Amino acid sequence: MSEVKRITLIIFCLFTSSFLYGQTKNYTLSGYIKDGTSGETLIGATIYANELKAGVVTNSYGFYSLTLPEGVYTITSTFVGFQNFSKKINLNENKKLNIELTGNETELDEVLITGEREDANVSDVQMSTQKMEIETILKIPALLGEVDIIKSIQLLPGVSSVGEGATGFNVRGGGIGQNLVLLDEAPVFNSSHLFGFFSVFNPDAVKDVKLIKGGIPAQYGGRISSILDVRMKEGNSKQLTVQGGIGVIFSRLTVEAPIIKDKMSFLIAGRRSYIDILAKPFLEEDLRDSKFNFWDLTAKLNYDVNENNKIFLSAYWGRDNFGAAGTFDSGWGNVTGTFRWNHLFNDKLFLNTTAYISDYDYNLTFQQDDTDAFNWKSRVKTYSVKPEFTWYLGNHSTVTFGGQSIYYDFSPGTTTAKSGGQELPPFALQNQYALENAIYIGNDHKISKAITIQYGIRGSSFTYLGPVTTYEYEEAVIPNTRRDPIPGSEKVYDDWEPVETYFSLEPRFAIKYQFNEKNSFKASYTHMAQYIHLISNTSAASPLDIWSPSTNNIVPQRGDQYALGYFRNMNDNMFEFSTEVYYKPMRNLIDYINGADLLLNPNLEGDLLNSTGRAYGIEFYLRKKKGKYTGWLSYTLARSEQITEGINQSQYYPRRFDQAHNLTLSNFYTLNDRWSFAANFSLISGTPSTFPTNQIQVQGYGVPHNVDGLRNNQRIPYYHRLDVSATLQGKKKPNRRWHHYWVFGFYNTYARKNPYSIYFLPSEERPPQGQPAPNQAIQFSVLANIIPSVSFNFKW
Repeated sequence: MSEVKRITLIIFCLFTSSFLYGQTKNYTLSGYIKDGTSGETLIGATIYANELKAGVVTNSYGFYSLTLPEGVYTITSTFVGFQNFSKKINLNENKKLNIELTGNETELDEVLITGEREDANVSDVQMSTQKMEIETILKIPALLGEVDIIKSIQLLPGVSSVGEGATGFNVRGGGIGQNLVLLDEAPVFNSSHLFGFFSVFNPDAVKDVKLIKGGIPAQYGGRISSILDVRMKEGNSKQLTVQGGIGVIFSRLTVEAPIIKDKMSFLIAGRRSYIDILAKPFLEEDLRDSKFNFWDLTAKLNYDVNENNKIFLSAYWGRDNFGAAGTFDSGWGNVTGTFRWNHLFNDKLFLNTTAYISDYDYNLTFQQDDTDAFNWKSRVKTYSVKPEFTWYLGNHSTVTFGGQSIYYDFSPGTTTAKSGGQELPPFALQNQYALENAIYIGNDHKISKAITIQYGIRGSSFTYLGPVTTYEYEEAVIPNTRRDPIPGSEKVYDDWEPVETYFSLEPRFAIKYQFNEKNSFKASYTHMAQYIHLISNTSAASPLDIWSPSTNNIVPQRGDQYALGYFRNMNDNMFEFSTEVYYKPMRNLIDYINGADLLLNPNLEGDLLNSTGRAYGIEFYLRKKKGKYTGWLSYTLARSEQITEGINQSQYYPRRFDQAHNLTLSNFYTLNDRWSFAANFSLISGTPSTFPTNQIQVQGYGVPHNVDGLRNNQRIPYYHRLDVSATLQGKKKPNRRWHHYWVFGFYNTYARKNPYSIYFLPSEERPPQGQPAPNQAIQFSVLANIIPSVSFNFKW
């Protein structure tokens, strides 16, 4: 059967079963559900008709569409932390009902990891997905008392990092470059501040955090590991609100207010670290102008044009600065801008159109004096337009379809230099350009009370574009060695001229079988294609790493994921338990020859190797959601391996972020209306590392040497850490909007010297005559002591 016939058959199946519903006279109730205090739309709020036990949840923009037979119904809306809404409706025609929920003070002390209905983990078809409310994130003990979204999701099953201070995160055995990180739908290419200690997301400006590890819906694409979808607040449309905090390392301030009450509002949130300012009086005079800081600014504007049209504008600016006066200077940062337009064609057809720009750049300067200097700059820009339709065919079927175009502009490196006062000719690697297009369609289809399926397909293409000069590379005579361009293979392409085009069909499928209200079984399959690549051969990515498109020599990465899971709620949804097993075969991964030169290398493709990978594991998750004591226990048993011809005897070997065991325990206890306590404990297998197996004698000294050339042949010791915190709420006074609280914390409470890496050097002492020269193993720990903190936070 041809590919065209297959796609036609799939699309036909998507719709025919959905149209079987609606043979009786039905009407639709639709609208938005919002927070009555701030006017923020609520994602995942539930609305249902009591008489029929039929309901739906709001989408990512707070919109719902509920289709029912003609009649009189009691309509109820619920959302965690809010009082239930109930209203009698005579549904004798299509009607709009916008709902504003009132906060429930009695539930504010409960720590929940999701804002959806209490049994969502059992009743929803989507698996391998976890949401974290910002209220939960704020209560997690954090480094220097500053809460962080990236660090928080690392407490969830299947999520880890390679060590303290490492940038990004790893999901189910994937690299950090295989995660698509979105801020209001714009991609963020470096999600970390201060070399990974903090993330670029200001928690005061964040509304919703969703991590999708598997069973990825068809509207997402471009990465083979996970999707981290972060949504910003829209701004308080009711009244002026100011909040912020003063901490040990940085301070933050957020202002949100209506421009036109209930119609237009804005939000501006800023942060700035000042560790370099505080340290300046204690530094030597020649180091007092050193820089080690970051800042970011987040802004959003939203406008309800009318009941059928909404417009959103959001932006992010952030930068890190690091350098020593008169020696070196470096800086890196993200800029994103997003325009979104929500349009209701009718009660059943919803459109969201997104246009964004994302710009990540890095610069590095070395300068000893006015006569000798070196400067390097690199960046990656993306531009995109994405129209997405949601068609509510009925309460049993919701179809999502749309498309996306992304234009890439990669600048791998441009340098200028000066030597002896003379300007040297500038050097620049050629820019690279590419165009990615995709169309997709998916359906959430409720077959029966017990069975729900989610299925869809995504078709994508990627074209490597000119202007560019390409080369073909000869085969390596010896595996794992550098390949040179074939003489005479050089070819020049003009502007917008296609160099190489790749296509991919990416089917998605998930099914849920619900035994009863408390138990369900789920399974999913996802195929993904990734057309851009993070080039990094270090154990943890750094700002120096570069991104590259797929080219005539670099083929797209492809990955499949199979997952099975059992989900159960207990004691009236007080306890939640789940376990999932997964298997991820991956193809066309990037690997590197020994001694690969990745920076400013015009023949970089000759240092890259094609690799095959696999990741598999089992995850356990148990949490208590209600009461004074809440929290969760997460354990993951997993492996991540790859095989590359000519490396490790062409056998599978562990990837650098392979961690067999990952145990986390998060605890929260509310003592009274003023004091609450939290503690986190993590125990993680050490990451793989390459250790020498022998030593070579050179003039009486022993030089470490790996005689077999095996990569990742040993592991560093286990990582474990305990963090604790206490929160003291200020006294609440009636009719007073001012509220404040203090957070006291200890990070790495028992001062564990967790190794980030271990490396080997010859001993500085010459051994006795006739004795072998010893080597010394040196352990590097980023944070080796207990770190106390205190922060003051306020809201008005």
